[in-house]
Amino acid sequence: MNKIPEELLSKILRRALSKGGDYADIYVEHERPLSIQLEDDKIEKLSSGVDAGIGVRVLFDFKSAYAYSNDFSESSLLAVADAVSRAAGNAGQSDMTMDLTRLRPSINFEIKKNPRDVEMSDKIALMENANRAAKAVSSKIRQVSIIYRDSISNVLMASSDGTIAEDERIHTLALIQVIAAEGDILQTGYEPVGGMSGFELFDENVFEEIAVRAARKAVAMLSARKAPGGRMPVVISSDAGGTMIHEAIGHGLEADLVNQGLSVYTNKTGQQIASPLVTIVDDATIPNKRGSFRFDDEGVPSQRTVLVEKGILKGYMYDRLNALKSGCRSTGNGRRQSYKYRPIPRMTNTLIESGEGNPEDIIQSVEKGFFVRKMGGGQVNTVTGEFVFDVSEGYLLEQGKVGEPVRGATLIGNGPEILQSIDMVGNDLGFAIGTCGKDAQGAPVSDAMPTVRIPEMVVGGEVK
Repeated sequence: MNKIPEELLSKILRRALSKGGDYADIYVEHERPLSIQLEDDKIEKLSSGVDAGIGVRVLFDFKSAYAYSNDFSESSLLAVADAVSRAAGNAGQSDMTMDLTRLRPSINFEIKKNPRDVEMSDKIALMENANRAAKAVSSKIRQVSIIYRDSISNVLMASSDGTIAEDERIHTLALIQVIAAEGDILQTGYEPVGGMSGFELFDENVFEEIAVRAARKAVAMLSARKAPGGRMPVVISSDAGGTMIHEAIGHGLEADLVNQGLSVYTNKTGQQIASPLVTIVDDATIPNKRGSFRFDDEGVPSQRTVLVEKGILKGYMYDRLNALKSGCRSTGNGRRQSYKYRPIPRMTNTLIESGEGNPEDIIQSVEKGFFVRKMGGGQVNTVTGEFVFDVSEGYLLEQGKVGEPVRGATLIGNGPEILQSIDMVGNDLGFAIGTCGKDAQGAPVSDAMPTVRIPEMVVGGEVK
């Protein structure tokens, strides 16, 4: 990592605040990414390299100014500090001395197999074995695409509150997409696996088995009839992960949207916004999950934040700027895609806590309805709470049993209304992973939920 002396860090912060401002910080990043893509039984693309840079920010009058550079020379870094200082004008006086204290993380993450210590041939063999396993499932498999990625990112955050925080973030990820065809029908099976983890990820998640699961899903959906549409009871499996929670409520609890009045949950702390069975947390301290870290991208220690407790809204997810606007403290949710971006409030690992219900009992309680095993993509209007989600793997529920598979279903609803209506929560918990997009930035996240029952929900599908 490009080492910057503490004396220079302090000098940059003082220079950034030289024309006023309430707060300044520095973000230094050195990343070594690797990406391998397999398609049509061969490696199509392999890329690796180094990306490094530094960003400087000033907060003033509840606004921010941000600039970055790839040049680590002292003259360049001071020029970046000068650029952001000019934006603050004369908002205050910052004639300060600044001693920086290093923060120690309150948690740690064990990496058993650093990806950089794993031979490239082993990574390619992982992909080739998964490719063969998927193709062996059926002659109906037409295409298998696999992406493998790992990255080692070293970051340093220094701030005018007198602290320095450092974090090493090792991420490993693999995605497989399988396309099956029969006649003019094409169906896709998709499975991702990843986390803040090393290559041991594949000891705990056998990638050949994941490939077979994706292939079987694609083949099964070929013979599935179109999903029936209408209002009906819906059971969402823990296997679906927490995609619905991430979209239906998660974004609405990010403080920038709340402060702008762009969330249906604005000014509702202390109110009942969900069923008493529902407790929702955002937790960046969970070991080795994709949204975990030791410090956020503003140097705030990671933490577990209770957002909704037994249906009562307890609070929101804050970065430093929006915490300043709200007169509270950051919850450690200031995140950014890289040094090229300013930090904004983002989710980390967001989940509904498990309840006391037996998942099998929840399924058996529905005489006729819809069962969601896997969710696809979705979108939400955070102002109204209205959402639409694709279902990538769904089944009919008939006489308390999971019945035939159906395809082309969507879930349509209003976040607050659906959360209020949940009347059974399972004692299981399943995670899903993703890259969350917001303000043209991507951030690694995971989300989770137990099996839940929604007594009535609109399922988009074929209406007879």
